[in-house]
Amino acid sequence: MQDFITKLLNETNSQLSFIEEETRDTFRKSELSVELVLASIEKLKEFTIKYKFKNKTEEVKFFKHLKPQLFSKLIYYTKIINIEIKRPKGTDKTQRKYLLNELDNLHRFFDNNLDFYQYYRTGATYLDEKYFLRGKFDIRLSLDTFFFTAGPSFNTTHDYKVSKIMANDLLEVYLKEQLTALDRMDPVSPASINAPKVKLTWTDSKVALTELLYALCHQRSINNGSIDIKEMTSYFETIFNIDLGDVYRTWFSIRSRKTDPTAYLDALKNTLQKKIEQEENR
Repeated sequence: MQDFITKLLNETNSQLSFIEEETRDTFRKSELSVELVLASIEKLKEFTIKYKFKNKTEEVKFFKHLKPQLFSKLIYYTKIINIEIKRPKGTDKTQRKYLLNELDNLHRFFDNNLDFYQYYRTGATYLDEKYFLRGKFDIRLSLDTFFFTAGPSFNTTHDYKVSKIMANDLLEVYLKEQLTALDRMDPVSPASINAPKVKLTWTDSKVALTELLYALCHQRSINNGSIDIKEMTSYFETIFNIDLGDVYRTWFSIRSRKTDPTAYLDALKNTLQKKIEQEENR
């Protein structure tokens, strides 16, 4: 099972990356992506219906971790199509209000599913057999209406919720990218920033600087936390002579790291500790 699904996921992700790179129009890009993911889901469904899981652990793994990797992409691209269809053609202010409302919808889903969200995010497993085994139906488990309309052979009560959580993570990045694009139409002038006269250039990676920016922002180390990440990014881009691009997308990749999500900050700490030890041993 693992080999088949890994190959299917890798092939799908590779083709999605190709569509992303070769297709500029967001609407067309999403349409092509939906068609591709639907075809992959159909292959996965055919395999699953014929396949006999070795044990409960394997079945839970499939519905909790593997299937949502595909289904979340379907939810994500379908939602982008809906967002772009309904997106107003008016002023930047009107579009910003619309996009912020879509972000609020994501937050409402989080609020309405807080218990399950915490269960999934913390890696809990004590309810896995109720949530991720087929045929385990309990009306008291806050079921989605999707469950009642889906076929029982390819769905459990909560694998859709996992897919929705994963899709919302991607949608949050997309919506913030769109807001950033609107903000950059009215950029902060470098002359308006009280930058130092000495020219400094950031020579480490953009990811490293983004990691540092988020740490400083959430530590409230600058202006007592009254400055947001967008303002900090504009300032640091100016004084360090660098274009960080979309920091929201970079931040998403940082927080999604399987291991060592604070790689740069850890390296800073280790470097400083070595320096202290060297001076103490002189």
